[in-house]
Amino acid sequence: MTDGDTGARDDAGPDRSTVLLRGGVAVVLLAAVGATGGWILAGTDDPPAQPPAAASLPATGTSEAAPPTPRRSAPSAPRTTAPSRSTGLTVPALIGKEFTDARGELREKRLGWRLVFGRGTGTTVERTSPEVGTAVQPGRTVTLYVSGPAPAATVPDVVGDKCAEAADELVDEGFYPHYRTGRTGTVSRQDPAGDGAGRWNDQVSIWCGDAPEDGGSASPTP
Repeated sequence: MTDGDTGARDDAGPDRSTVLLRGGVAVVLLAAVGATGGWILAGTDDPPAQPPAAASLPATGTSEAAPPTPRRSAPSAPRTTAPSRSTGLTVPALIGKEFTDARGELREKRLGWRLVFGRGTGTTVERTSPEVGTAVQPGRTVTLYVSGPAPAATVPDVVGDKCAEAADELVDEGFYPHYRTGRTGTVSRQDPAGDGAGRWNDQVSIWCGDAPEDGGSASPTP
C-alpha cells in the first residue's frame, strides 16, 4: 500500500503575502494604463493637468481663523456746562410805581434801566422787561414801560464840570449825555444850553477837554 500525499510541500513557491503584494501592484498599473488610454481615446493631445478628483478634495489639517473681535471704544464722558452762580438778585416789583421811584430802586440794586414812554396818561410803570421776579445779574438793564408820555424837564447847566460828573448830573435829571470830544477833562460846551427846556430821555451834547474856539455854551440847535 502506497503512502498518501498529505499536500504539504516545502517548495510551494512564494508565500501568500508576496503574491498579494504583486497583485496589488498589477492592479495599480492597469488603472494607470486605463486612465492614459482614456485621454488617448478621447483624442486629446495633452494629458490632464491633474486628476479631476484632486480638485474636489478638501484641504486637510487647516482651520479658518476666527474673525477679530471688534474693539469697543469707551464712551466719552458727557460734557457739562457749569451753571452760572445765582446772585439771588431778581427784578423788583415795580408795576404801578412812579417811574422815577422805579428807576431809583434799580440804581440801588446796581441794575441799569431804560425808559419807554407810552401814549396814555400818567407816569407809572405798566410792565417791565425782564418781568418782575426774573433772576438777573448785576448790571443788567431793565426796561421800564411808562403809561404816559415823557414829562418835561429842565436841562442842567454842566459847563465847567468834570466830564464824568456832568454826565451823572444829566442822567439824574432824565437826560442822556452825548460825548462829542471824548470823556475826559472839563466840559467846555453843551447843547442844549443849561436851564433850557427839554423832556425826559432827551439827549444833551457835551464837549469835554479843550475849550472850543467860540467857547461858552451853545444855543440849542433847531
